[in-house]
Amino acid sequence: MRNRNTNTILRGVSILFLIGAFVITVFSLIAYSRQRNTYPSGMTIAGVPVDGLAPAEASQRLLEVYTSPIEVKYNEAVFHIDPGAVGFTIDVETMLAAADLTRTGGSFWGGFWDYIWNRTPPESNIPLSATISEERLREFLQNEIASRYDTPPAPAQPIPGGTTFLPGAPGQTLDLDRALAIITTALRSPANRSVALTFNETIAARPTAENLEILLKQIVSTSEFDGLIGFYMMDLQTGQEIHFAMNNKQEVITEPDIAFTASSTIKLPILTSYLVNYGTNLDAQTTDAITRVFRVSDNSATDLILERIDPNNGPIIVTQNMDAIGLTSTYISGMFFLGAPNLIPGRVTPGNSRADIFTDPDPYSQTTPSEMGILLADIYQCVQNGGGALAAAFPDKVTPATCQLIIDFLALDKFGALIQGGVPDGTLVPHKHGFVLSRDGVMHDISDVGIIYSPGGNFVLSIYTYHPAQNIWDITNPLFVNLTQAVYNYFNISAQ
Repeated sequence: MRNRNTNTILRGVSILFLIGAFVITVFSLIAYSRQRNTYPSGMTIAGVPVDGLAPAEASQRLLEVYTSPIEVKYNEAVFHIDPGAVGFTIDVETMLAAADLTRTGGSFWGGFWDYIWNRTPPESNIPLSATISEERLREFLQNEIASRYDTPPAPAQPIPGGTTFLPGAPGQTLDLDRALAIITTALRSPANRSVALTFNETIAARPTAENLEILLKQIVSTSEFDGLIGFYMMDLQTGQEIHFAMNNKQEVITEPDIAFTASSTIKLPILTSYLVNYGTNLDAQTTDAITRVFRVSDNSATDLILERIDPNNGPIIVTQNMDAIGLTSTYISGMFFLGAPNLIPGRVTPGNSRADIFTDPDPYSQTTPSEMGILLADIYQCVQNGGGALAAAFPDKVTPATCQLIIDFLALDKFGALIQGGVPDGTLVPHKHGFVLSRDGVMHDISDVGIIYSPGGNFVLSIYTYHPAQNIWDITNPLFVNLTQAVYNYFNISAQ
């Protein structure tokens, strides 16, 4: 009887265990099935944790994260970018499909077995699937950020009453390509959605040419010089010109430009004409004569060069050569020696035809500030690249070597005053100065023309002055010096 009762009890207990195991299994299957309807532990979609979420909930969370604005800092400004405004969209369906495949793609019973044994499933990361319109983002950065927050460089400003400039301030411009990369990365990040944009610093701008012209006119107006001055400057990098004339401190028009006595500055066209007609292969006597022309402004040596151009018509040929390059107000009509015949008497030019201005120009030798400045610019361009009107008018006769030889001879003028007195020591200034006693025995005309080579840029200056009573050196020379210093400082702000 005892064995039978024991067996019955054991059998009952076994049945209870089986029923319990079945119930537990059923409940586990139900729990596992419910869990299988959500994303497993450790799963992320586009970097967003979605474990325990149903697909609809995961979709909502992804949209909340990736449609939130990007915080952007640029300089002192802070603003927000709506991802949709720059064409950023995420492909939720594609990412959920990939997540669902991971969630349900494995064996049901294998997953259930791992669930029973409380085995943690391996982490799974579904990558971001998104598109962005680079064109729309670039347009947004240009129109909404760069146009509002970029700061242009502030140009240096002239100091009234002096020849120097207050330094300008650098500007900044958005580093657009870098900004595109930074913001794109932020848009694709679920967490790092605050960025700082970088900028490129632009150097402080040179003063405007208009400001320089104002300063130059102020220098003339505040000087003691009360005669007529014609001023011409050309920026040899850009071709930009400043050209004005002032008579007794009042501005006068420069069209047509005003004819002045050329005096010794006419030696530049004479040298140019000689080299155009006879080339650069100079004999020793000619080299010596030209050297004396520019080193000591020797008039007899100049007459020798004119005779070598043509014994009878040297001045006429020089004038014809200047006409050929468009310098119609520049001419020489006779030799330098006293009593030389005028070979082109009464020559009428645009410069000497003006009725409103009278400079009593020498009937033998005349030019204008702009024409002499343009000649120098043509010589410079000829050296640099074979360009300019001189090379164009005489293509078979003028080479860069021809023009370089002209500059080399001009560099022999070491007068040390006028234009040369307004630049730092050691500055290369190929130039030709000029002044002469007029027929009444008084100096009325002082002039200087040259090319100034400077670290900040090369430029031409051509300055002519006339005074009807007397051109006083101690008044006019400082004016030349100050005008030259102002232009030099304009080109070399950083070197001050």
